[in-house]
Amino acid sequence: MTVLSDRIATARSLLFVPGDRPDRFDKAVASGADLIIIDLEDAVAAADKDHARDNAAAWLARGNQAIVRINPPSAPWSEADLGVAADHGCPVMVPKAEDPAVLAELAARTAGRCALIPLIETALGVERVHEVCAAPGITRAAFGNVDLAAQLGVAHDDHAALAYARSRLVVALAAAGICPPIDGVTTAIRDAGALGADVAHARRLGFTGKLCVHPAQVQAVAAGFAPSDTEVRWARAVLDAGSSVTTLDGQMVDKPVLERARRVLAQARERPAAP
Repeated sequence: MTVLSDRIATARSLLFVPGDRPDRFDKAVASGADLIIIDLEDAVAAADKDHARDNAAAWLARGNQAIVRINPPSAPWSEADLGVAADHGCPVMVPKAEDPAVLAELAARTAGRCALIPLIETALGVERVHEVCAAPGITRAAFGNVDLAAQLGVAHDDHAALAYARSRLVVALAAAGICPPIDGVTTAIRDAGALGADVAHARRLGFTGKLCVHPAQVQAVAAGFAPSDTEVRWARAVLDAGSSVTTLDGQMVDKPVLERARRVLAQARERPAAP
């Protein structure tokens, strides 16, 4: 796997760029997003699928790096999409992920060269999320709020309606021993309030990153998932109090609290390297 695969676990901002817009590939990299995702699926019309794939292949052949969102394994373009990703050792985002056997087959077909990021965006995917995320080659998972909401008949920006699905994803990844998941998109591109509320809600549930659909969202997402100054001060005070059970400001400090404090400081230090 590429160096890019190693950065998936710590990425906070992941920016989609349409595969049929190669003029935007370098701009996406320049946005400051931790990772970019060349989208060969939803962002590309059926008539443009082959052209989009060729764009991705040409750009990757010049030494650039990206995650590639392939078309679903059931789609006629999926095999060729996977071939491009495998040729360049790119991480692969798998839409409509709901069958661990399919994911295991994808991992086998790339001979382990491509880290897999299942996109959980169907009701069956939510119900099977632990099995899906325990499949070979899975490094992280992402939440597809828009597609899932459409299937459920709810609004994709309704926090309450999708809270169960989000929480189930967080718990399943923890149970599978995988790093916390990536939250879905905020479609209100220029609404800073909506984006901030979505980031705060996702972070509260245990997500540590977010999919972005526009460069204007990248900075706020990165900042929103970083530990605050207050959290960092708390973590340092906890660790300075010692490793035995004690109290700090009237609160008990024991092993789980110490572990959380260490995690906060580790996240504060995490800054994915520039591509």
